[in-house]
Amino acid sequence: MRFVNPIPFVRDIGRSKAFYQDILGLRVLEDFGSFVLFETGFAIHEGQSLEQTVWREATTSQEPYGQRNLLLYFEHEDVDAAFAEIGPRVKLIHPVERQAWGQRVFRFYDPDGHAIEIGEPQNLALTGDFQGS
Repeated sequence: MRFVNPIPFVRDIGRSKAFYQDILGLRVLEDFGSFVLFETGFAIHEGQSLEQTVWREATTSQEPYGQRNLLLYFEHEDVDAAFAEIGPRVKLIHPVERQAWGQRVFRFYDPDGHAIEIGEPQNLALTGDFQGS
């Protein structure tokens, strides 16, 4: 058995697909309408459709899916360049900062309120081969 990936539920698949393509620069590998798989293995699924598939009924609730209980983690070789490109276009949680374990990251929300973290590659943080504050 191997873990493949989480699949966040989203309210508006078109809006979320555009967000991950346009803001994060992810490329679509497969687009099945209510399910989008990106080249990185990351995927999103239209929430009510997936609720119907999994639980045999869709909720009528319009509560946001992102509930401060999931962090979607991405890495970028140049976290400062990623922040310069992405930061002004999203609702930030915080700008680039160094974590207790040495890695530099920034965090923000996607359109459904899922928290996203973009950090420098872990190997850079662990080896001490990094720049900046």
